[in-house]
Amino acid sequence: MSAVTAGTVAAPDTRRAGFFQLMQSEWTKIRSVRSTIWSLALLLVLFPGFTALLVSLVVAGWDDTSAADRALIVADPAAVILTSGFLVGQLAICVLGVLVIASEYSTGMIRASLLAVPKRVPMLTAKAAVFSLLVLGVSLVAAFLSFFIGAAMLNGKVPVSLGDEGVFRAVVGSGLYLSVLGLFALTIGAIFRHPAAGITGVIAFVFVLAPLAQLLPGEVGEYVNAYLPTEAGPLIGQAQQGADDLLSPWQGFGVLCLWTAVLFALAAYLLKRRDA
Repeated sequence: MSAVTAGTVAAPDTRRAGFFQLMQSEWTKIRSVRSTIWSLALLLVLFPGFTALLVSLVVAGWDDTSAADRALIVADPAAVILTSGFLVGQLAICVLGVLVIASEYSTGMIRASLLAVPKRVPMLTAKAAVFSLLVLGVSLVAAFLSFFIGAAMLNGKVPVSLGDEGVFRAVVGSGLYLSVLGLFALTIGAIFRHPAAGITGVIAFVFVLAPLAQLLPGEVGEYVNAYLPTEAGPLIGQAQQGADDLLSPWQGFGVLCLWTAVLFALAAYLLKRRDA
């Protein structure tokens, strides 16, 4: 009885240790690639930089701003501060997400990874976990830095603080959005297995599908557009739900997570079925 008990206790510990070692290996690979460092550095520059640019334009043109536009800014100043920064920063995250895995296919490094982890899916899971946590950490730093810069610049017109309703969630949500978006891009890179094709695919999702969906007539176009991942996901970066938004901030983030989960399942299935 004691031997059986000991065996059943030791097995989960071994599995946990194995997955932790996989995460360590993926962390070593990710941080040793120059594109990772440059892309994340670009995010840290673009996010606060475009926030400062947009807010400075808002403040400079305040006297000429229409009453309707002022009302929108006053209703959700956090969204004004955050949106421009993370919508631009998402480009760097999308490219990086694809390159994290697609570059391994283009260099042939993926074969060594799959030889070390024959079951394959744990390797993909470890890579996704490490990458998501890394992007989350950097994105949160960028989001909070951007908010404090934007809030200071906007203070004379529309005071806003982290303690205001929904603001803290919006700032943290900006980091969550970029983290899941990076995982979304990684899964597309795993599906296409080629840097150029993967980047093209994720850019089409982010920048092309939404304008095309808006061309659809009536409520069909509105609902299709609302449930696209990069239209629903950014809602988490708003402190308040917009009057025309079909989804709440958390519902929008849930839609993005669902899209990502489905694509991740497809990427895992193809990884098991296809040769490297």
